[in-house]
Amino acid sequence: MARKAAIIGGGVIGGGWAARFLLNGWDVSVFDPDPQAERKIGEVLANARASLPALSDVPMPAEGRLSFAANLKDAVEGADYIQESVSERLDLKHRVFAEIQKAAKGVPTGSSTSGFKPSELQEGAADPSTIFVAHPFNPVYLLPLAEVVPSAKSDPKIIEKAKEILTEIGMFPLHVRKEIDAHIADRFLEAVWREALWLVKDGVATTEEIDEAIRMGFGLRWGQMGLFETYRVAGGEAGMKHFMAQFGPALKWPWTKLMDVPEFNEELVDLIAGQSDAQSGAYTIRELERIRDRNLIGFMRALKERDWGAGRVLKDHDRRRRDAFHAAGAPSGTPLKMAEMQVLPGWIDYNGHMTESRYLFAASEVCDAFLRLIGADMDYVAGGHSYYTAETHIMHLGEAKLGDRLAGTLQVLHADEKRLHIFIRILRGEEPVATVEQMLLHVDMKAGRTCTAAAEVLDRLMPIARAHEALPRPGAAGRAVGQRRG
Repeated sequence: MARKAAIIGGGVIGGGWAARFLLNGWDVSVFDPDPQAERKIGEVLANARASLPALSDVPMPAEGRLSFAANLKDAVEGADYIQESVSERLDLKHRVFAEIQKAAKGVPTGSSTSGFKPSELQEGAADPSTIFVAHPFNPVYLLPLAEVVPSAKSDPKIIEKAKEILTEIGMFPLHVRKEIDAHIADRFLEAVWREALWLVKDGVATTEEIDEAIRMGFGLRWGQMGLFETYRVAGGEAGMKHFMAQFGPALKWPWTKLMDVPEFNEELVDLIAGQSDAQSGAYTIRELERIRDRNLIGFMRALKERDWGAGRVLKDHDRRRRDAFHAAGAPSGTPLKMAEMQVLPGWIDYNGHMTESRYLFAASEVCDAFLRLIGADMDYVAGGHSYYTAETHIMHLGEAKLGDRLAGTLQVLHADEKRLHIFIRILRGEEPVATVEQMLLHVDMKAGRTCTAAAEVLDRLMPIARAHEALPRPGAAGRAVGQRRG
């Protein structure tokens, strides 16, 4: 039975939380009096469905059930976890927590607040021990960080349970040991934001030039190394101590205005808003969100391949879900969805269609994801064994074009100790644009000949093969090249 998360507040952040839980198999109940809440969450969820699976190399769990409650009491009833994401007004949050605790006792209740301390949130609460900060970053369904901030009144067992839940849905719970206004990350953002406002106000830079300085330079470093590790590298072979000695005196120089704030008036607002419109006004917010998500996917997948930074969180999440997948037994109802991808400019030929080599690439992405699922991954290859493709047959059934979003499914037609016969479908929506049939042989790489796969690989492979015996055999399987279609 799926567990239930209650989301109180259905804005951008609440919608992101709802999507994160839903796509990880939780049922979600949302309460938000905004009459547009259902539409807004639907749009966020559509973006999440198009992006989060692209970070996974393991079949996604069945999506949970989304419901919209007529009142807060119905939303939190039976919930295993509650996330509050209402506006940043302390009096409003206090009223929400009071209503929550009337209807749900002892349930971990996180707040998405970016600024309030947990002790402030707990003021006047019937049971302050269950309330804590769980501050995420937008988009919540992609970015793993959640700052978990307890107070002295928080129940340590509740905090540990919350961290386990957040880890389970693919997040990285950063336990903030000492409560402070704005926690950790937003204090950095506030510092950069204040300096950026001065640079615009003083006519030194436009909003676009400031963004270029970040995304073309240190933002790329921060995204995979953070602050201190970046500066350690900057110190060269002498390391962090040398960097501190070299740049420490600059702390006394008038490089920043962080202790001063520009007057926040209509003139400054109009200046910033006008430059921002000139910079990004050609795109709608939803278009910018999709551009952001696709960029994040590429960046995070690169980190995942290198087992570094946010990519390590993705790999660990895949490993836990892989173990759960095999523990639960292989699903037999449908072929396994193993990959999602998009047709990029380099994928098309002079006819504007996806070129033959990219169908092979797409099939390889699907096959490689399946091999990782059964344990025949890079560590297995490093041990001297692998599956080699012996035969491949592609059938072109449609025309994939630039920008098309594709999914790849895999059906095991037959498997034994040495052979793996698979059928891959490359789908655009529900429409197959190609099928790829392959025979793979398990090989001792050093000896250069076939051999029996390791027991742990067969233990994962054979239940899937047995489950797929119940699936209809594809009509194209075993088809000879040039054979007339039936």
